[in-house]
Amino acid sequence: MTVIGSASAVSPEERALRDLYLEHGPALYSYVLRMLGGDTHRTEDVLQETLLRCWNKQTLADGEGMAVRPWMFRIARNLVIDAHRTKAARPQEIGGADWLTGLGSDAYDIERILSSIVLHDALRALTPAHREAREATFFADRTTHQAATVLGVPRAR
Repeated sequence: MTVIGSASAVSPEERALRDLYLEHGPALYSYVLRMLGGDTHRTEDVLQETLLRCWNKQTLADGEGMAVRPWMFRIARNLVIDAHRTKAARPQEIGGADWLTGLGSDAYDIERILSSIVLHDALRALTPAHREAREATFFADRTTHQAATVLGVPRAR
C-alpha cells in the first residue's frame, strides 16, 4: 500500500507532494498555528486540506511560473477565514458539561423550592405546642435544656 506523499510514492505527483510538504509544511504549520491561537488539531486539519487542494490542482511545482508557497499560504489563510465565518454564522456551541451544569442548577433550584413547600406544610401541621418548642430550639438556636427553661417545661433527661 502506498500513501500519497510517502517515501515509497511511485508517481512524480506523489513525490512532488511529499517534497512540497517537506519544504513548506513546517512554515505553513507555524503560520496556521499562530492564526488559530495554538489549536494544533485545527492546524493539522487546515494543513491537510491545503495539501489536498494542492494535490487536486496538481500544480505542485514552480514549473508553470506560479509561486507555490504564497499560493499555499493564501489557501490556508482562506480556509481559516472560512472556518471562522462558518462558526460565527452558527449558534454558539456549548462545552460538554456546560449544559449539564446549567440543568443541575435549575434542578437544584426546583428541588430547593419543593423542599421549602414541604417543610412549610409540615410546620403548619404541627400543634401549637410542638410549633412553639420547634421555634424555641431550632429557630432561636437554643439547646433543649435552654428551650425547656424558656418554655417553662421540665427538661428531658
